[in-house]
Amino acid sequence: MNNYVKADTPTFYFIGVTTSSSSIMKVFPKWAEELGLDACIKGFDFAPHSPAEAYREVVNFIKNDPNSLGALVTTHKIDLYNACRDQFDYLDPYAQKLGEISSISKKGKALCGHAKDPISSGLALEHFVPLHYWADYDGDVLLLGAGGSSLAMSLYFSQDRFGSNVPKHIILANRSIPRLEAARDILDGLNPMVQFDFVHNPTPADNDRTLASLKPHSLIVNATGLGKDGPGSPLTDACRFPEDSLVWEINYRGELLFKKQAEKQAASRRLHVEDGWIYFIHGWTQVISEVFHLPIDTALINKLSDIARS
Repeated sequence: MNNYVKADTPTFYFIGVTTSSSSIMKVFPKWAEELGLDACIKGFDFAPHSPAEAYREVVNFIKNDPNSLGALVTTHKIDLYNACRDQFDYLDPYAQKLGEISSISKKGKALCGHAKDPISSGLALEHFVPLHYWADYDGDVLLLGAGGSSLAMSLYFSQDRFGSNVPKHIILANRSIPRLEAARDILDGLNPMVQFDFVHNPTPADNDRTLASLKPHSLIVNATGLGKDGPGSPLTDACRFPEDSLVWEINYRGELLFKKQAEKQAASRRLHVEDGWIYFIHGWTQVISEVFHLPIDTALINKLSDIARS
């Protein structure tokens, strides 16, 4: 049970499950010092899929406490949106499209909700996907998992501003059918140049077969949480990655078995293997930028990344 006490000093919140064990609790004070922010961080923990009243209570507290500046939301993004969307004065287009809120901030007296994953995942992808990659090579995208991260990446890839430089075939593979059906409702018809397939793969062996169907120069993403939130990988050790491809493990801590599987094939299959560190950095700095109305450029991102690594 969270205890909501009026903040004496400017406070930024982390709404999660086990926030006290997150490295951000040690990193944020150092970032605040670098950014010149007079603010502290505090975590609020909720069990996954908590009652709507619990989410409404925390949003109401942040909304009405002057020193409570905003929050980053993990795990509860969809549940919080469903329970609290009427409490917000503004919801950005990504929040409305995805039905989730990852950033709570204030603009004057208005309480604002944003879904930052399409931006932060896009920035992370731009860090390692070569310019004009899809137009040059016409590879596929396989998103293992059909949760929020996969939806956010799909929205990023499908933007009209990329013109013909979009993946022509994006596959979302997931263990459960309801997630796939929800993803289809959001993504179908998003961009006529992008064909989406929604594949029910109950087992890692099923994912292996889908992986084997990909073209060279594809992108394969572990967006399942396996390897961090739970043990294992969405693939078996017998999997075979397509040659000359990009492999992204969006987690940066934990067992990371998926990443290890790719690294074993990196030399022979000419793979570029990326972890989730830069995604973590962009995820947090995008919300900090929104909450504190602070522009953050590439040089500052690199500086904050160095501070976090240390």
